[in-house]
Amino acid sequence: MKRTRLITAWFAILLLTVFVPPGVPSPREEVKRAVPQRIISLGPTITEALFLLGAENRIVGVTTYCQKLPRAKEKERVGTILETDVEKIIRMKPDLVLGTSLTSVKDIGKLKNFGINVAVFDVSKNFDQLCRIFLNIGKLVGEETKARNLIADSRKRLASMQKTVAGLKKKRVFVQLGAKPLFAATKDYFVNDLIEFAGGTNICSDLSSGLASREEVVRRNPDVIIIATMGIAGEKERESWQRYKTVNAVKEGRIYLVDSDRICALTPVSFIDALGEFVNILHGTMKRGW
Repeated sequence: MKRTRLITAWFAILLLTVFVPPGVPSPREEVKRAVPQRIISLGPTITEALFLLGAENRIVGVTTYCQKLPRAKEKERVGTILETDVEKIIRMKPDLVLGTSLTSVKDIGKLKNFGINVAVFDVSKNFDQLCRIFLNIGKLVGEETKARNLIADSRKRLASMQKTVAGLKKKRVFVQLGAKPLFAATKDYFVNDLIEFAGGTNICSDLSSGLASREEVVRRNPDVIIIATMGIAGEKERESWQRYKTVNAVKEGRIYLVDSDRICALTPVSFIDALGEFVNILHGTMKRGW
């Protein structure tokens, strides 16, 4: 049980994005506030969103998990996602701290007690939530128009991809997110949208949790197996599946390794990039310009 909680927390860290909870001021109230100039991000997706929105120069602190963007590594570190250096954050005098559902509630309380503006966000489960979340970040940092434009462009690219795969035979897909224990992408992860939008069927969408046995996956017989290499020895996992000779994905040599950073902790923009990779894996119809 302890291992299950740890691995669930790990995936939550990588899948974290933002959802404005009750208590966050409405857009009209935000307009009245000064645009924040000293922002601290406590989540990888938040950091990526801020870069996309052109707020890079206003970021004064990030976590050690914000590694996806090379320039983010140059920012001051204020702790991990689970453990923040509250005293350091206070000394940095931010006018906005963007936290996640894994940020310590006690730490959030301390920051608010010092009069620091803090917004705490949750995990997104699908593409529509990613878009709503991204827009909310844009509003909070005074970049609503840019956020709307990026979302519109992402939706346009999405429509183009879906048109391309429409009518193609659906592939039965298993996306592996963990090895010990085996962890699958279910309908509660936006990876499910990556599968379905790419013209596939998620064989584990109905599981109540991400935990699955290899025997269950074999029984469901995926046409394609995609292994996200987050803390997983990818080639070793590929070899582990090779012994199940009755599985279609094994018979057809359709086992793929994907960098976890490319399919987790996504914004609407990086979601479309990841979707292009899924389309290519499933159908070989990837093309430039999407």
